[in-house]
Amino acid sequence: MVSAMSSRDPSISPPEGRDENRVDDRSTSATHPAQALDAGLYIVATPIGNLRDITLRAIDTLRAADEILAEDTRVARRLLEAHNIRSKVTPYHDHNGAKRRPEILNKLSNGAAIALISDAGTPLVSDPGWKLSREALEAGHSVTPLPGASALLAALVASGLASDKFMFCGFLPPKSGARRKAALDLKSVPGTLIFYESGPRLADCLSDLAETLGGAREAAVSRELTKLFEETRRGSLADLASHYEEAGYPKGEIVVLVGPPLKTIASDEDIEAALSEALKSHSVKQAAADVSARFNLPKRDMYQKALALKNG
Repeated sequence: MVSAMSSRDPSISPPEGRDENRVDDRSTSATHPAQALDAGLYIVATPIGNLRDITLRAIDTLRAADEILAEDTRVARRLLEAHNIRSKVTPYHDHNGAKRRPEILNKLSNGAAIALISDAGTPLVSDPGWKLSREALEAGHSVTPLPGASALLAALVASGLASDKFMFCGFLPPKSGARRKAALDLKSVPGTLIFYESGPRLADCLSDLAETLGGAREAAVSRELTKLFEETRRGSLADLASHYEEAGYPKGEIVVLVGPPLKTIASDEDIEAALSEALKSHSVKQAAADVSARFNLPKRDMYQKALALKNG
């Protein structure tokens, strides 16, 4: 069973003349004096959707910075203009990073205070900023984090899944075979797994995760977090895979979460019956994989049992 919840009713529009991302100038006045910053690199988290989700410290730092490095300056300027931030903005991304890093390190050496932001959320999480941060540290410069919005943490706390232990896994490989192999390596991780995924690949990704990790594992899919059509669907991996296969792919930024391995206690009779049934239509290898995923048992052990049944 799949359940969905949105934090806002999409049928209800904001009051006339009101923009949900409009910033109250009284709290972020351009006349608020910017405090001078010490030289160094400042890693600044920015909103993942709603422009209000930025800290006062982040606003002060961005106003006082000598330069702001952004993945996409067009995206950055929308945020900066909303908060009356006039600092110089320049591009820093995967394509120009190698060329720009020596120049940026030189500016840091000359006493500059430089802020790094991503298009959304906390920099260095699935974006190119980590190379700059590492080289700045190696060169002896200070690197200061300014915490804030993060899609993976927002999705985790909304998922209802275990949050005492979790592992962020980034994007899985786009091809099914490589994706299943990567998922198999994560099967026994004793915590919630968190992935980023694109809409067009979501159904196939969920299907591969269900096949590899076990269709009964609890899971959740969050999209458009903090935005008007924010939604989190919860259910088993199998149910979620089926839902998105039928409904088509959703739009927006997507986070997939998979709960910890199920603690299933199966009798030898149950395992043998499941293997015998699987062997009617599958090879020994596939039957072992299916039963392994179903009962969360080692695939090698299931293979040996399946082989014995096949030859017996």
